[in-house]
Amino acid sequence: MTVHTVPDLAPATEFTLPDCHERVLDNGLTILAIRRPSVPLVEVRLRLPFAEADVAVSSVMAQTIMSGTADKSIVDIAAELQSVGGGLSASVDPDRFLLAGNALVDGLPRLLATMSEVLHGATYPEDQVDVERERLADHINVARQQPGHLVQVALLKRMYGAHPYAVQTPEPEDVGAITPQQLLDLHAGRIHPAGATLVIVGDLPAEQALDAGAAALADWNGHSEPRSLEPVAPLTAGPVTFVDRPDSVQSSIRVALTALPRVHDDNAAQQLANLIYGGYFSSRLVANVRENKGYSYSPRSAVDHALAGSAVVISADVATEVTAPALWEVWYELGRIAATPPTEDELEQARRYALGTLRLGTATQSGLASLASSFAGWDLRPDWLLEHANRLASVTIEDVQRVAADIFAPAKAVTVVLGDAAHVKAPLEGLTHVEGAR
Repeated sequence: MTVHTVPDLAPATEFTLPDCHERVLDNGLTILAIRRPSVPLVEVRLRLPFAEADVAVSSVMAQTIMSGTADKSIVDIAAELQSVGGGLSASVDPDRFLLAGNALVDGLPRLLATMSEVLHGATYPEDQVDVERERLADHINVARQQPGHLVQVALLKRMYGAHPYAVQTPEPEDVGAITPQQLLDLHAGRIHPAGATLVIVGDLPAEQALDAGAAALADWNGHSEPRSLEPVAPLTAGPVTFVDRPDSVQSSIRVALTALPRVHDDNAAQQLANLIYGGYFSSRLVANVRENKGYSYSPRSAVDHALAGSAVVISADVATEVTAPALWEVWYELGRIAATPPTEDELEQARRYALGTLRLGTATQSGLASLASSFAGWDLRPDWLLEHANRLASVTIEDVQRVAADIFAPAKAVTVVLGDAAHVKAPLEGLTHVEGAR
């Protein structure tokens, strides 16, 4: 019989990043430029602080900001972007408004000129607002039929209470009532360069990228008082919150814990603890709930970092009849990682995975641009990743055990379960106290 052996992994090499060049314009806009000569393209990200913006108005704005200006229709804008092999789109969350796009390198000036025209004078034509408003409301109505969306809505409310993070999807009727004037007012009040960050990553010299950004956006002006969200309060454990979904054949389990912020010195140890618990396929949660018990196809955990607070969020979708035992195993694995140290092999596998995904995440122009834009919210630059990689490399078993004992203790967890109450609620009540969603 022929025996095949798996070759050893190649020796780890030093993690490096291209230099990030920075220029702050007189209007308050910060431009970051990074040369990444992989393909003849350029990626741009414009991040604007958007704390305290109305969720319905900002959601419609993200769908309509590219719908027209005084001189160009939505078709004209699309044709202009297509002529440089690119595109431009908008998205919003409770922390920021983001314009993201790309183009051929030679098309960067025209891409930025189009962005500038939209920033200066998006008109939000009524016919386009009507179309996008209806489309968004329909999308939300469809999402409200999906268990993943319903349990996420309940989890955010349970986690954040009265904090703006608690509601991140508007009601369809609120979306349907938005007028073009509301969009114009929000644009005039919040789409300003002060505090904004433009990231340019591509196959061109950094100084050339900085000059292109300055040429396009130096005359963009406007000012508003800086706003930021209050830090979220630490999560308060309590009864399992149950959301009834009659006749559901699956239950959706979500568990959340307060996490350390991205900039904390122990964030690297926290990241590795999360990977060992449930953050990748070789984790304890996957081995237990998927491989050994067969309760869920894709149990997982992740550390979600937002500006006002961070959280570990654990997810598992399971068959109705195994809801209670699956939740028990989720809690059991929390207790195990909080109480017992990882093995050397567990730590080294998680470390290699973390460092590998770090390299993959920065290997492309798109990935590097998105990371640089995200980090700008914390006033960090991409070279922070070099420090983070060094911290990942130096985390010890004792570090993971210490952080896990503080963060992953099941007594600190917030738990939400969505499922068919007729079949699920009684078994859950055999484990713990259960209350209905508010």
